[in-house]
Amino acid sequence: MHFLKFDWNPTSGIDIIGNFQLHFYSLMWVTAFLLGWYVMKRIYEKEHVSLEYLDPLFIYTVLATMIGARLGHVIFYQPELFQQDFLSIFLPIRTKPELEFTGFQGLASHGAAIGIIIGMYLYRRKYNYKSLMWILDRIVIPVSLGAIFIRIGNFINSEIIGKVTDSSLGVRFIQDEYSKREAMQLTGIKNYKEAYNAIANNPQFQNLLDAVPYRHAAQLYESACYVFVFIILWVIYTKTNKKDNPGFLFGLFLVLLWTIRFFVEFVKVAQVNDRATWALNTGQWLSIPFILVGFYFMFLYKGSSKKA
Repeated sequence: MHFLKFDWNPTSGIDIIGNFQLHFYSLMWVTAFLLGWYVMKRIYEKEHVSLEYLDPLFIYTVLATMIGARLGHVIFYQPELFQQDFLSIFLPIRTKPELEFTGFQGLASHGAAIGIIIGMYLYRRKYNYKSLMWILDRIVIPVSLGAIFIRIGNFINSEIIGKVTDSSLGVRFIQDEYSKREAMQLTGIKNYKEAYNAIANNPQFQNLLDAVPYRHAAQLYESACYVFVFIILWVIYTKTNKKDNPGFLFGLFLVLLWTIRFFVEFVKVAQVNDRATWALNTGQWLSIPFILVGFYFMFLYKGSSKKA
């Protein structure tokens, strides 16, 4: 089964001009949002809701997701940025140690979830055509679909990597092991792309490649699981009457997605070095409240599906 092991040294984007690069990670976000728009369009047509409400819903969702995800990452994992590099919180750049276009990196799914809930509340206040819970029960379907592509984007970026493993599923993340600067210094090659390629393919630098450990492809594990979350939600929505049970789909989404996140964290490298005596990291502690809230909406919530 060792044929399943491989080295991961991807081209992470397309050079446009200067240091500006169109990142494939950003394209994964675009794909997620566009597919989400299409799924919601199908839902609105199925339930005879005017499509005039769809475009503003899309705008609110995009802004709420991006703002929530970014602030969530900074608050939960990198609060030092508020003092050290404030502009990088809201702009797709890094100003230290040097100015660099990075794309929108450092996004937390917990923050995105909170942002989407707040965004849907604000959207519902302005567009009063269905209840907030009706919107949440349906928006989670495209959100679960989008999560698939976001984790693929993380894999392309060699970020949110897994722990070291000796299993047959190991991946060597070359670009995570060596920063651009390190790759150029260690190889003596001034272009970081050529430096990475030399580490991956040139026998002269076999020692550098051998130093890269095999790790779990945690991003792909998570992405594959989210495929099933989307399928389950879509089948329940289209084939059962649970969509008329306010809060059920929203709660099921929370339980499924955050349970997956909780268990995948066991094979991930913790984003901050905070593993406590109970062997849970920040991502797991943050997932538990979402799971509990999910069970509440599935089995205890008694709201109305009518417009409030």
